[in-house]
Amino acid sequence: MAAALMVSELVSLLKVSAAVWAAMSYVRVASAFIRPGAARLGALLPVVALFYAIPFAFSTTMFRGISAFFLCWLGTFKLLLLAAGRGPLDPFLSLPHFVLSASLPVKFQQPTSSKAKKQDPTSAHSRYAVAKILISGTVIPFIVYAFQFKHAMDQWQLLLTYTVGICLSLELVLASVRTLIHGVLGMEMEPQVNRPYLASSLGDFWGRRWNLMVPAILRPSVYGPVRARFGVAAGVLVSFLVSGLMHEVIFYYMMWQPPSGEVTAFFVLHGACTAAEGWWARHAGWWRPPRVVAVPLTLAFVGGTGFWMFFPVMIRGGLDELVLHEWQGFVVLMEEAGRWLAGAKGQTVSSLFR
Repeated sequence: MAAALMVSELVSLLKVSAAVWAAMSYVRVASAFIRPGAARLGALLPVVALFYAIPFAFSTTMFRGISAFFLCWLGTFKLLLLAAGRGPLDPFLSLPHFVLSASLPVKFQQPTSSKAKKQDPTSAHSRYAVAKILISGTVIPFIVYAFQFKHAMDQWQLLLTYTVGICLSLELVLASVRTLIHGVLGMEMEPQVNRPYLASSLGDFWGRRWNLMVPAILRPSVYGPVRARFGVAAGVLVSFLVSGLMHEVIFYYMMWQPPSGEVTAFFVLHGACTAAEGWWARHAGWWRPPRVVAVPLTLAFVGGTGFWMFFPVMIRGGLDELVLHEWQGFVVLMEEAGRWLAGAKGQTVSSLFR
């Protein structure tokens, strides 16, 4: 049953992809003929509405959550920036480049020369993308299995399991996108996660290491305008506030439950601490912990506050159980697909669509 549900979601994904491609083709043409401003914004608002409707096309929390993140959050912010005449979208990009830039959490780099490519860290990331897919795809089934015994885990074991599961899921999605982009366009994608376990401060973790497409879209759309009028601390706080609100939107799509405000409070707390951290760092003579101390302190704060304010929302909403069930279906589907590809007896293509 779970495998059949995942097959149904893949069919819905094909339909949604066609709708997004058509919508972004319209956006590209409209933006090429309409100047930035209110008129362009009015022309793009129907596509924004479409983006917020698309998660309803899916039945599983995974696909609803991913589509909400890609389209409702990142895609919408990119469209709003485009309406104002700002990047990363440009109507004069090629159609595939424009559509993928608008609908996926990517930021492209132009291909480099062979000599530069050997020294380019993003090329190394591309070479390791397939390895990340294989590693994540291998370890996630064990995480799924471990979740069945969560009632026997203590708090820290459960926190570690959730953290590893989220990190690997994000790595799997982003590495898959990277491989798709490289295969379709022959272009490199900038790294989206940069060893967050080495973060030595909250600013380092949120701004330079974790889910890098989010700060990349918040800087021009939220942080920059707010900072220009009200200062750095206000820019940081409002950016984290917006991030929290958008996480609430994603959680709503995933669990169909009204926001509790806890996720927003989690990000506001981190925003306040990041702003205070930045204020402290601007005083050159003030004490700073050595890196060997700062890294574990940063990870402990992120993990501890996450377990206190972030993960309970998912647990109360039953999200962990839903994701467990869906991952089990995905694993079964992959096993069936593997047996079919291997030519196992009794396996046919139609068996994947029962």
